[in-house]
Amino acid sequence: MTNRLHKEIDRLKKKILAQVAAVEENLHMAVQSLEKRDVALARDVVAADLIIDKQEVDLEEECLKILALHQPVAADLRFIIAVLKINNDLERISDLAVNISERVFSIADWKQIDLPFDFSLMGRKVQDMVRRSIDALISLDSVCAYKVCRDDDDIDALNREMYKIIGDAVRRNPDDIAGLLHLLGVSRYLERIADHATNIAEDIIYMIDGEIVRHNVEEFDV
Repeated sequence: MTNRLHKEIDRLKKKILAQVAAVEENLHMAVQSLEKRDVALARDVVAADLIIDKQEVDLEEECLKILALHQPVAADLRFIIAVLKINNDLERISDLAVNISERVFSIADWKQIDLPFDFSLMGRKVQDMVRRSIDALISLDSVCAYKVCRDDDDIDALNREMYKIIGDAVRRNPDDIAGLLHLLGVSRYLERIADHATNIAEDIIYMIDGEIVRHNVEEFDV
């Protein structure tokens, strides 16, 4: 690696980690705004997403510039490709955090709907997946990344459970259908965030091991 390329990649690492921190905080605020029905906090999520969108474009341009000027190979090339893909997933996670917050605008003044479902637990699990996928990036730990991929099954199961609970609740209380559908939307958004955390983990595995595992992660015993 040339000294110039080394400096460019170091700067890229700092930028992707800054983006990670911003997205992780936005997701946390979105979950908090849902739990507290906090409209002001939900608005903060929407505002922060505008900054994250700009950072996503800047990061992509930085990656493309490095590819064009330095034509990296091997591990350096894999790192830049992984950053390009991770950057996109991070931006989508922030978009989904906004989607959660927009549901808060709709349900903030509605009566509390009692459901035998713990949104806080699902939110914490999803945030933990995002956090650990980033830990895997920082520590270059493919084993940690594989575990994140495996944990996506738990979130899928929680989302399926939520669909069943909502279906039962609609049959019992049809007047609450609008609010129930908003809550179902939140569950779906959290499930999609877990998918993006999984995508990040898969890209980290590719970056570290040079292996594409999208369709065979279950073969790895962790």
